[in-house]
Amino acid sequence: MKIVTVQEMQKIEADTIRAGISLDTLMEEAGFSVALKSKQIIKTKKNSSVLIVVGSGNNGSDGLVAAKYLHEWGIRVHIYLCGARKQPDLKLTLLKKQGIQSITSSEDTGYKTLKHLLITSTIIIDAILGTGSNRSIKGPIKEILSCIKKARGVNPAKIVAIDTPTGLDANTGRVDPACVGASTTMVLGYPKIGHFTLTGASVTGEIHIAKIGIPPDLARGINLELIDFDLVQQLLPSRPLGSHKGTFGKLLSVVGSLRYPGAAALACNAAYRVGAGLVTLGTSNEVRKIIGPSIVETTHLPLAEDNGVLTQKTASILKKSLKDYNAILVGCGLSQEPDVTTFIQLLFTEKPSLTLPITIDADALNILSGLDKWWKQLPASTVLTPHPKEMARLTGIPVKQVQLSRIKSTQNAARLWGKVVVLKGAFTIISSPKGTTRLSPFANPALASAGTGDILAGVISGLLAQGLSPLDAATCGVYLHGVAGEELRKQFGNAGVIASDLLQQIPKQMKILRSFKETPNVVQ
Repeated sequence: MKIVTVQEMQKIEADTIRAGISLDTLMEEAGFSVALKSKQIIKTKKNSSVLIVVGSGNNGSDGLVAAKYLHEWGIRVHIYLCGARKQPDLKLTLLKKQGIQSITSSEDTGYKTLKHLLITSTIIIDAILGTGSNRSIKGPIKEILSCIKKARGVNPAKIVAIDTPTGLDANTGRVDPACVGASTTMVLGYPKIGHFTLTGASVTGEIHIAKIGIPPDLARGINLELIDFDLVQQLLPSRPLGSHKGTFGKLLSVVGSLRYPGAAALACNAAYRVGAGLVTLGTSNEVRKIIGPSIVETTHLPLAEDNGVLTQKTASILKKSLKDYNAILVGCGLSQEPDVTTFIQLLFTEKPSLTLPITIDADALNILSGLDKWWKQLPASTVLTPHPKEMARLTGIPVKQVQLSRIKSTQNAARLWGKVVVLKGAFTIISSPKGTTRLSPFANPALASAGTGDILAGVISGLLAQGLSPLDAATCGVYLHGVAGEELRKQFGNAGVIASDLLQQIPKQMKILRSFKETPNVVQ
């Protein structure tokens, strides 16, 4: 599922019309989808009524089409026009012939009629301003939105927004202070970037995507893609009946320290849970003594150490062992002790160069950030998994600037470094050196606890070991981590989830992906 800018969507719509599909047909499909979703929300509630607040443009026209269908299905419909519409307005004329009356805000002194409708309606459809508007909300529209806000304190009616809630900038995610928000947003054609920013997501509610008849080929050139169920289902490695542990790859995990032993256990167990055939833990004997009982399936590679701290001799030991593995994970909980720093620097700078697919996370990223042009020392098949602060260290760009432009920051870094970059956080971004960019649909405060990043690194590495490309391993890993977190949030809420809870959920979500065709989060 592609994610587009407003300008890209406008071009796609124009190309659709040139291909022989009329604007009126697109509006019919859009209005029908909005009406159907509204009907599903109403269910069987008696005496239900729908208030459609209509703007002057195409978004308003979609709302008028929805009114037609709702009326035909026996649902009471009221239309409130924010201002005059272009004449002749055939859709409004048709509704009048069907007996559906409308009132214009200029005729409604003190918004008395609007206020009455707002407290008596079951659903309010926001068909005021679409994605083409990014101006500040002023005048009557601002007053109308204020009325809707106040009425929600009396009547918590469901609000269904068409494409975006009025006041949300679909390109940037900026939210105007007047924006009311929505409980459901019916996205038309393709989701927009603004839907997947923290500010945008705070006002869109549940997102449903309406396929309005746009030929899929017209979006082929768009590089930004939503990571959804169907994509991950296609990418997951198969599990042939005649398989053995060697079929699914061997992973070497160089992780953990005396201060962070749990990171090693979480990362190794996560790689197993995602299907890796064999996982070897490379760490100090002191760490192995602490966590050995919790990772009984993991084999071990003893590394050079001094009082539990890995030393620079570790680099040569590892390189001699790499021929036995399909992928390597480095970084989770390693610490940044001086000896560890030297070891990591030698691992990537000393000959022979690393060639295995590798995931680099956490402390290893921070250590690399101190090397000049560090990215030139890494294998082409590398996945880098920074959180925003680590990204700031690696790029030299302030954290705030990274967060304000997450997509561009990730794309620029991937292009410069020539590696797949995973910028973690709400709506995690993945970008390849060639510009292909994928965005996670998940923003989950339940995962804001220690160790969840180690789980993600382990999952991605386990998929790398099974032969997925760096981009596809990162894509599947981010999705599985996110959807497992969503399932845990349903059980526990936004707090109380710990990283190890994810371990049981990940294989369950893989089973669902392999067994059913459904979209558990973003509904298409």
